Amino acid sequence: MRAFGAAVLTGYAAELIGVLTGFPFGSYRYTDVLWPQIGGVPLVVTLAWGGMGLAAYAVGAALATGWGRVCAGAGALTAWDLFLDPQMVRLGLWTWAEDGFYRGIPLTNFAGWLLVSALVMLAIGRVAGDPPPVGGLLVLYTVMAVMETVAFAAVFVPADPLVAAAGGIAMGAFAAPAWRRSWQR
Repeated sequence: MRAFGAAVLTGYAAELIGVLTGFPFGSYRYTDVLWPQIGGVPLVVTLAWGGMGLAAYAVGAALATGWGRVCAGAGALTAWDLFLDPQMVRLGLWTWAEDGFYRGIPLTNFAGWLLVSALVMLAIGRVAGDPPPVGGLLVLYTVMAVMETVAFAAVFVPADPLVAAAGGIAMGAFAAPAWRRSWQR
């Protein structure tokens, strides 16, 4: 529970700084659709940093130790954003000040995600100490990857095969070796 709280607080701090300054994600704002908001940041967004932060930490823990765990976990969490941002922009939950090359999302967003995701991994590691068992959290990460891929490929109208492929391949590139390593242990 403390690791979840550390991830939520780290994500909230980054989002608050982000909406106030444009750093580290780029200039964006949340619309009034997601409530409640604290300081202009929707509570559900901070909870997502916690839940998927823990899942990505488990992926990183299955793949590496030390700084490798931080890097792998940060990459795994950023891979999820290849789904998240296009979906949330599509639903009108947040908007970008300038158009970007990937479904309207600027590259600064993904650089910011890598940075904040690394901070989330460090916060979780600091609080959790030794990595928790990865089983359930690895399932969560994998289920999210599959659900998002299917949704963008076949459920959302209109379908978006580019996002389905980009997100599915990116998250799968972390999930598959994490499963392989967890089975070898």
